[in-house]
Amino acid sequence: MEKHAIIGERIQNVDSPDKATGRAVYGIDFRLPGMLHGKILRSPFAHARILRIDTSRAEKVRGVKAVITAEDTPKIKYGAQINDEYPLAVDKVRYEGDEIAAVAAVDEGAAQEAIEKIAVEYGQLPAVFTPREAMAPGAPAIHDAPHNIVTHIAFERGCVEEGFRKADVILEEVFQSSNVHQAYLEPHVCVAQADASGNITLWGSLQAPARNRETLARILKILQSKIRIVQTTVGGGFGGKATQLISLYPICVFLAIKAGQPVRILNTWEEEFTASRSRMPAEVRMKLGIKKDGTFAAKEIEILANCGAYAGTGPAVVGTTATRATSLYRFPHVKCKADLVYTNLTPIGSYRGYGNPQLHFALESMIDMASEAVGLDPLEVRLKNAIRKGDTSVHGFVMNSCRLRECIEEAAAKSRWKEKRGRRRKEGQGIGMASMIHVSGNRAVYPFFDGSTAYVRIHPHGGVDVVTGEAEIGQGSNTIFAQIAAEALGVPVKEVRVLPLDTDHSPFALGTFASRVTTLGGKAVLLAAEDAKQKLLSFAATKMEVPSESLETKEGRIRIKGSVDPGMEYQEVAKLASHASGGAPLLGVGAFSVPSSVVIPDASRYGNISMAYSFGVQVAEVQVDRKTGKVTILQFFSVHDSGTVINPMLGEGQVEGGVVQGIGYALMEEIVREAGKVLNGNFTDYRIPTIKDVPPIKTIFIEEPDPFGPFGAKGLGEITQVPTAPAVANAIYDAIGIRLKELPMTPERVFKALKGSPRTKIENRGGR
Repeated sequence: MEKHAIIGERIQNVDSPDKATGRAVYGIDFRLPGMLHGKILRSPFAHARILRIDTSRAEKVRGVKAVITAEDTPKIKYGAQINDEYPLAVDKVRYEGDEIAAVAAVDEGAAQEAIEKIAVEYGQLPAVFTPREAMAPGAPAIHDAPHNIVTHIAFERGCVEEGFRKADVILEEVFQSSNVHQAYLEPHVCVAQADASGNITLWGSLQAPARNRETLARILKILQSKIRIVQTTVGGGFGGKATQLISLYPICVFLAIKAGQPVRILNTWEEEFTASRSRMPAEVRMKLGIKKDGTFAAKEIEILANCGAYAGTGPAVVGTTATRATSLYRFPHVKCKADLVYTNLTPIGSYRGYGNPQLHFALESMIDMASEAVGLDPLEVRLKNAIRKGDTSVHGFVMNSCRLRECIEEAAAKSRWKEKRGRRRKEGQGIGMASMIHVSGNRAVYPFFDGSTAYVRIHPHGGVDVVTGEAEIGQGSNTIFAQIAAEALGVPVKEVRVLPLDTDHSPFALGTFASRVTTLGGKAVLLAAEDAKQKLLSFAATKMEVPSESLETKEGRIRIKGSVDPGMEYQEVAKLASHASGGAPLLGVGAFSVPSSVVIPDASRYGNISMAYSFGVQVAEVQVDRKTGKVTILQFFSVHDSGTVINPMLGEGQVEGGVVQGIGYALMEEIVREAGKVLNGNFTDYRIPTIKDVPPIKTIFIEEPDPFGPFGAKGLGEITQVPTAPAVANAIYDAIGIRLKELPMTPERVFKALKGSPRTKIENRGGR
C-alpha cells in the first residue's frame, strides 16, 4: 500500500473538543429570540375517520399564538418514495400517534393546555396490525393499494427448480425479526422561522438537509430557493433522521408562518417511539439447497414485511432485504418473492443497515444449519462459496475489490475457531460466525444521480476551508474530510476546517445514508483539494520560475521535487496569489459522479448499484445459562474489508458502536405494542445495551485499497451491525444445541426453546 502522511493516522475527531466541553450546539440547545413552543395533537386511535375538529377553546388559551389543522396547509401529499401522507391528517388517521393538529404558545405549559382543549370527533374504523391481517380478504383499506400491499417484488435468477434438483440436502425454515428503534440520544427537534418575504429557515437535527429541503418545498408549495436548512450538531441519527422528513418539521414551519414568530418543536421520548420511523420487522421463509461438498445449489426466499401506516423509505428497505445478502456468496440460482404491507402501526423507516440485517439473520443462520446437515464446518462452507474480487454476483454487483475470504480466515484465526467450536456445550459456552456485505453508496436511492460535490478554499492567510453538503451526524466525516484535504494539499490537519452544513452555502448532496459519505463525499473533497492544489502550484511555478509539474506540497511547503531547497510556505503562496487576483481565495471544486458501470437496477432488481462493496465477518462467544435462558456475550471479533481505513481510531469507534447496537437487536430490543399502542415508549421500559452487556470487542481491518474510493476507502459505518444477530444466534446453537429463529433472543425465548424446540424441515436427497 502507498505510504501517506495523514491517511491512516489515528487523529482525534475534530468535533470532540466542542462536544466534550458543551460548546457544541445541538438541535435541542438551539434558541431564537421570541421563540414559541410547539406541540402536536396525535390520534388516540389506530384507524378512524376525522368527522370534526374544533380548535376554538384552544385558541382562547392565554399565550397561544397559533393553532393549525390540515385546513391551514396546502394539503399536499408527500413521502420518501410514495406520496401517501400529509403533514397533518386529512379525513382520517391511520395509526395511533398520527398527527392531527398543532399549537404554538409562549411556553410549553400553555401549548400542552391548548392541545388538551382541541376537540376531535372520530368515527372508528377496523384496524389491522400484521401483514397477514392486512392482506386478508375483507381487510380495511388503509390506502388505495390492493390488499394493502405497498411493494411487491418477484424475480428469479437462473432456474431454482434445477438448482434444488442438484442439491443433496434442502432445508426450509422461517425467521422473524423485530421492530426496533434507533435509540439516538437526541430526539427529533427543530426550530423554524418565516420572514416577511416568505423565506423559511429551519434549524434541525437532520441527516440529509438538501433532500429534506426538496421535500419541504413540495409540502409548502414554494420554491426551494425560499427555504434554508441549517444543520445543528446531531445527537445521533443511525438512519432515523435521514431522507424521510417526518411531519414534525413541516408542522413546525406551518406554525411559524401562522404565528409570525420562530417556533420550536421537540419530540418527547413517548412521541419518538410512537411516531418516529424505526426498523422494519420482517418474516423470512428461506429454502436453501446445498451439495455434499458444501457448494450452494439454490436459494429461495419469501419476505413478508410490515410497513406501518405510510410507505416512507419502506419500498427501498424491503428491496435491500430481498437482494443485498445474497451477493455475499456465489449462488447460481435464486428466487425471491417479497411483499411490503401497510398496517395500522407506526410507519417504519431507515436504520443502520437499511433492510440488510433482516435477511442476514436468516441467511447466516441457515448456512450454519446447512453445514451441519452435510457434516461440514460452517467456516469451510463460507470459504468455499464466498464471493471474490473480479466476480459479478447473481444480482449484478461488480466486485472491484473484495477480501471476504481473508476476513473469514482472519476471524477464525483470531477467535481460535477450530479449537473452540463444538467443544464447550457442557459448560453452556459456544462460538458463532456470520459474514456480511454492504454498499458504499446506492444508485437506486435517488433517480437523478449518485455522487457528491465539494469546495476547498485556500485563504490568503493559508487556512483551508472544506465546504460539503454531506452531513456529519457523529460518525466523524468532518475529521475524515479534513484528513483527505490535508493529505492532498500537503498541509497539517489543524489548518483545515470543515464548515457547518447550510443549504444556502453548501453544495447539493444526498446526505448521510447508504454508507456513502466517506466514499463519495470523500472523493469529492479529494478532487476539490487536488484542484485547489493545482491552482496553488501553478501560481508558485510562476514565482519560482519552474514548471508546475516539478513542484510538490509537503509539510506546509511548496518545493521542487528532489531538491534540498526549502521552497516557499504555502501560506505565502496563497497570500501572493490572492493579492494578484483582487483578493480572491484559491478555490478548488470537486464534482464526483459514480462510474458508468454503476446503474439503476432494472425491474427485477438486477444491476450494479454501488461502485464499491464492503465485506466482513463477526464472531461471537457466548455463555448461556440453562436455568434462566440468559445469554452473556463473552467476547466479540469484528473483521472488516472496508478498503483503506482513513482513520483507524474512528473506524474502531464505528465498529464498536455498530456491534453494541447489533447486540441490542439480537438479545433485548423490541418495540412492544398492544392493538397498535406502544407499551414501552421510554428508555426505562425499552432496554438497550449498557456497559454491563458489552463484551470486549476486537476490531481487525483487512485493508485492500478500492480502485474508486478516496485513497482506496470504502464504507464502514452501517455494515458493522449487519451480521451481529446471526453470529450470536449461531453461538447460542453451539452452546446449547438450540436454534433461535426469532428476534430478540430474550431469556424468555431461550428458556422456552430449551423446553421444546421445533425441528427444522430438512430434505435429505441421499446420493443425488
